[in-house]
Amino acid sequence: MGTLNLHRMFNAASIAVIGASERKGSVGESIMKNLVEKGYKGNIYPVNPNHKTIMGITAFPNVGAINRETDLAVVATPIAMAPEIVADCAKASIAGCVVISAGGKETGAPGVAIERSILDAAKPSGIRVIGPNCLGIINTAVNLNASFAHQLPLPGRIAFLSQSGAVCTSVLDLAMREKVGFSHFVSLGSMADVDFADMIDYLGTIKEVDSIVMYVENITNIRNFMSAARSVSRIKPIIALKSGRSAAGARAAASHTGAMAGDDAIYDAAFRRAGILRVNDFEELFDCAEFLAKLQRPKGGRLAVVSNAGGPGVMAVDALERQGVEPALLSRETLSKLDAILPQGWSRQNPVDILGDTSPEQYMEAARICIEAEETDGLLLIFAPVGLFDATTLATPLAQFLKESTFPVFTAWMGGTNIDKARKIFNEAGVVTYDSPERGVRAFMNLYRYGNNLDMLNEIPIRRDRRLLIDRERAAGIIKAALAENNMEFTEVEAKDLLRAYGIPVNACLLAETADKAAELAGQMGSSVALKVCSRDLLHKSDVGGVKLNLMGEKEVRQGFQDIMASVVEYDPTAHILGVTVQPMAPAGDYELIFGAKKDASFGPVLLFGMGGVLTEVFRDTAIGLPPLNVALAKTLVSDTKISRVFEGFRNISAVNITLVEDILIRLGRLVTDFPEIDELDINPVLVSQGHLLAVDARVVIKPVDILSPMHLVISSYPWEQETEDTTVDGNRIRIRPIRPEDANLMIEHFNSLSPRSIYQRFFFPMKQLSRAQLIKMTQIDYDREVALIALMDTPQGERMTGVGRVISESNGRTAEFAVVVADQWQGKGLGASLLKRCLKIAKQKGLETVWGLVIAENVQMLKLGKKLGFKVKRISGSSEYELNINLANIE
Repeated sequence: MGTLNLHRMFNAASIAVIGASERKGSVGESIMKNLVEKGYKGNIYPVNPNHKTIMGITAFPNVGAINRETDLAVVATPIAMAPEIVADCAKASIAGCVVISAGGKETGAPGVAIERSILDAAKPSGIRVIGPNCLGIINTAVNLNASFAHQLPLPGRIAFLSQSGAVCTSVLDLAMREKVGFSHFVSLGSMADVDFADMIDYLGTIKEVDSIVMYVENITNIRNFMSAARSVSRIKPIIALKSGRSAAGARAAASHTGAMAGDDAIYDAAFRRAGILRVNDFEELFDCAEFLAKLQRPKGGRLAVVSNAGGPGVMAVDALERQGVEPALLSRETLSKLDAILPQGWSRQNPVDILGDTSPEQYMEAARICIEAEETDGLLLIFAPVGLFDATTLATPLAQFLKESTFPVFTAWMGGTNIDKARKIFNEAGVVTYDSPERGVRAFMNLYRYGNNLDMLNEIPIRRDRRLLIDRERAAGIIKAALAENNMEFTEVEAKDLLRAYGIPVNACLLAETADKAAELAGQMGSSVALKVCSRDLLHKSDVGGVKLNLMGEKEVRQGFQDIMASVVEYDPTAHILGVTVQPMAPAGDYELIFGAKKDASFGPVLLFGMGGVLTEVFRDTAIGLPPLNVALAKTLVSDTKISRVFEGFRNISAVNITLVEDILIRLGRLVTDFPEIDELDINPVLVSQGHLLAVDARVVIKPVDILSPMHLVISSYPWEQETEDTTVDGNRIRIRPIRPEDANLMIEHFNSLSPRSIYQRFFFPMKQLSRAQLIKMTQIDYDREVALIALMDTPQGERMTGVGRVISESNGRTAEFAVVVADQWQGKGLGASLLKRCLKIAKQKGLETVWGLVIAENVQMLKLGKKLGFKVKRISGSSEYELNINLANIE
């Protein structure tokens, strides 16, 4: 249900506390105290049949007896009562319930049944449920503490989400000490209804929230989660601590890809793709949260360090080097300025060791110089208890100085109890402070990398021919035949046939059931050959003596056949052997690569790329990504491996055209997108020789599925089925298809072709050009959330975009906004109507209920079109704008 009713819940003007109590130490008493004593201004309705009043407030025997408009109910009763209570709340038109009670699915089958009963009670009315088994919710903007946490955090602009109530209270306690403010604290508990995706979507719309920090144990409805995170992370940082780093899934996998694409690595890849910064532990989570709360995100990774002692400065540099970066290189101008104010023996480089006998004034002036230096993006100030003045003597004026700065400056005041007072001074002033240089460096680099990752995700990919030359029908036939014969493990011949259908370069591969046939096929190939055992029962051929290379002539081939058979039978007498494959020997490779895919139980298809060969699991130089891929994403996946450094050429190794590698990855991504039946796929090794790529071995495992492509993906893929053609009223043929990230240049050309009048009618204000951010937003869409169809026409100058129609879903999942713009020279030819009608039809198929849009009064043609298509047209009072609405149930 998306964000439905969440705003009412978090901004409740009235709250029912069901299970309210005055019994000391009870959950009902804690919640009542938090609402009564923490400044909540709304109405509080205690519900308890055994009391007339609770804490001086009139109590009610049940929800129905309240008989007043109520926005939120907090349920603090035994969980067995929750389904009936939620049903009563639904009858009373309450927006949502926070079910504090434990005893849900964490207790096993009985708890699962209770949660199902709670949802059954909630669904008919649309009432939302947070929990069960949760701490509650907090919104500091309205002093709402509907939880049994004993503190209301300081107001701030960070929202904190957690499945664990204990983690919530721990963060809250630390936040009070460090003076870190929060806008929301939300304990999601079992997430029977409201989950991370819903909250991310909701918080993305709240202007009082600048960033989101999460503690994650598991994710429900991963496709929704990825969609929400990808949307919101572009405008607000999202930081996550994911617990449960397990290798159990990897240990159970059979293929190379399965063994190396473990559960935790997949979460890493998914979070990166969603634009989420993943941290490793609680300390790191809070350090990043504090940085975001008090400082601007760094724009680059060039960090300057000022220290009153040499050792701590070196510690900071070591920490930077472990992060793979060098400290900022100070310019001559900066060094000259520092020379002028520091003692003669200072370090004259970064880190700036100002020596222990300098004054507080000199320390602060050195800090100011580094802040003003153009070659720095951040500054770490270190103090060790050495020298002529104590920590507070410097901290007091420095805190006031830094309080006025917008530059990313943070401190590491090292030591124990003697330093506590100085740290308190910094926290009171809103200055980020850590107890070691390493913590500060880690937080700085985490947030720098977060920005880098966003830049990668927002990169405008190069436009290549997206009509990949593939034979989907042939591939479908191969898979269908294998399923019909219950051949879940492909032979190498079948696997290579499948890859060949998708344009992945594989060598010739023919099956020989006898030594005679092997010799005959080898003779036809006219060169040295390789023989490989062909059996569905044997996973890694080399491990069982099932491979013979560089065989020349009939005698060697026959002997090779016999040797393979003998070796395999000795290894596994029960293995069913189909014969051997005969393949021409590929040229000796400069090195070997692996391309792979596997279906993860949670994330669906996962792609793997890296160093291949029999030792691939030893070196583990691989990177993982999620399909679908475009050129930019494929390039990033490749660059995440060490082997990619060889692609430009190394010593006597020829350079390889990286586009060939990217092309295979894109094709592989398309293959696993088109066929959810593919469970595991290894292309290993792919030989790289003289800059060319050739797959010489492959393995495919399939399984029957009951889901259609592309719903097995967690990231929406390009909807090929929406491509079509149409004809304008004057007889011109146009192609209509969904927009793609590669269409950025077409979009710029289209915008530049619009008259000022058309631009104003579309955007409601004058614009001379599209910003990069606008261009990315318009072309890099989530196909689950947005319909964006473009009309294309071939002209003597090349392909041109003549119109764009959009329907953009709102986070409630029910309503959407439309927009249409047609190039001036193509207006009045039926193009706008064609685009809008198709967008509305797709929106209906997606389950949307209502589409609306704003149209200015002078846009007469759009108003006429809206009426013709069945929109209700209503002028907005006191405005020159009209609102158009259509119920999608009324369109064909």
